[in-house]
Amino acid sequence: MIEVADQGDMRIITINRAEKANALTRAMLLDLHAAFDAPSARAVVLTGQGAVFSAGADLDAARAGLATDGVWQALSSRIAALPCLTIAALNGTLAGGAFGMALACDIRLAVAGAKFFYPVMRLGYLPQPSDPARLAALIGPARAKMILLGGAKIDAAEALAWGLIDRIVPQGGLMDAAKTLAQDALAATPEHVAAIKALIP
Repeated sequence: MIEVADQGDMRIITINRAEKANALTRAMLLDLHAAFDAPSARAVVLTGQGAVFSAGADLDAARAGLATDGVWQALSSRIAALPCLTIAALNGTLAGGAFGMALACDIRLAVAGAKFFYPVMRLGYLPQPSDPARLAALIGPARAKMILLGGAKIDAAEALAWGLIDRIVPQGGLMDAAKTLAQDALAATPEHVAAIKALIP
């Protein structure tokens, strides 16, 4: 369900459970954590199959305790700590716990039909510990509260205007756009990529 493809110094990680809206189980989250162990990569692209990037936690798994499992935080922390360029290529809607992965990436691209919502208030869960701060850093505290406290569901155009995503790209051009953004990093040394990334808070 988690596919990894290395193309030279670029790693592409794909969530492939489209029949379940790419809902995540604990095993999938552990596989994602392992997939981001890419010491030789200069760029990593995270995407999904189908019309939804990820609906967040698998509902049965969430009820069994996954919604509050530390594996979510471990994954987003792993992504944030990578010294290479990380790009979330959001092929569709981003929801719930899946936010953590995208927020931890350096750049977020999305297709025009993507929607964004994080229904922790309605579901009675807390967000991942690092998500509110990362979300507020991108879109401001009031808008972060609109999403986390007010349950706001926003479309791609609004997400772009708020700064939640960095670019809207055509459905068929998502991976090409991600690869284009990765070209300079792929042409540099890993040390150069890491040094520039370290300069940016």
